[in-house]
Parts: sequence; C-alpha cells; structure tokens
Amino acid sequence: MTIILKQLFNLIRLLHSETGQNQIASGLAFGVFLGFAPFLSLQTFLVLFIVFIFRVQLGSVFLSAFFFKFIAFILDPVTDPLGKWALENQSLRGLWSTMYNTPFIPMTRFNNSIIMGSFLVSLILCPLLFFMFKKLIISYRTNIVHKFESTKLWKAFKATKFYEWYLKYNDLYGAH
Repeated sequence: MTIILKQLFNLIRLLHSETGQNQIASGLAFGVFLGFAPFLSLQTFLVLFIVFIFRVQLGSVFLSAFFFKFIAFILDPVTDPLGKWALENQSLRGLWSTMYNTPFIPMTRFNNSIIMGSFLVSLILCPLLFFMFKKLIISYRTNIVHKFESTKLWKAFKATKFYEWYLKYNDLYGAH
C-alpha cells in the first residue's frame, strides 16, 4: 500500500513541477507500452531506448508502467482473442513468417497471442492517451492548482512552520 501512495505522491509532485506537459504526457503514454509488454523483452528495451533518446519524463514512464501493468493483467481476456485474430489472419501470414525468420524479432515473442494483443492495444491507446493526459495536465494546472492556491486554507497553511519545514526538506532532499 505504501508503494502505491508513494507513486501517487510522486505524480502529484510531478504535476506541480516545472516539467513541460508534453514530457509528462508522453511519459505517461509510453508507460502503456511498458505496462503491456513483457518485462524482459525487445519491446521493453526499445521503448526505454526511445525514452532515453527523447526528452521524456522518466518518472512518469515508470509510474504509468506500474499502473498499466495491473490493467494489462485485467485485459488479458480481451487481448488474447485480438492477438489470435491478428496472428491467424491469412493476409498477414507472410508478414509473420518473415518476422519470425528475421534475427532478433522472435525475441519480441510476437507469436504469443496475449503479447500480440497487448501490443496492438497499447499501439492504439498510446496516441489517444497522450492527448488525453496532456489535456488533463493542462486542465489540472490551470483550473485546480490555481483555484486551490487562492483559497484561504492554502494561504493559512503556507504561513505555518510545518510548511517552512517542508520547503527546507524539499530543498535538501526532494529535488533530485
């Protein structure tokens, strides 16, 4: 339970940081691929390579992958028939044969119906979730944060010693 709370607090801290919304949204969207892919696979290494090359917020990638890994297990009954359909499709049989005979491609384990279905689902979800996450981040930063920071409760909290201690702690240990 503490791991989940820590991840949620990290998300809130990330949303309040100066990190751009594109970096956070793309990190959350790439986390879908990591969550739906097998742990040690070619897909995972490819996504991590892309994340390290481009300016993607790494914390949001791992946070999203953590949550989408649970969703992937829940969606296995949906992804299995989708993967079977893609793998048994007659028009794609030549593609699968070529891919299977290509070096390194079989390491993706694409011939497993659940992995293929999960890949297709993440391929569809990734761009949709990017735009959804971006819109939610912008909305959160413009509406909720500004309204909350203008309340008397927040102004009173900022005047306390506890808040001063938090700021000192955050300056020393929080901003890595």
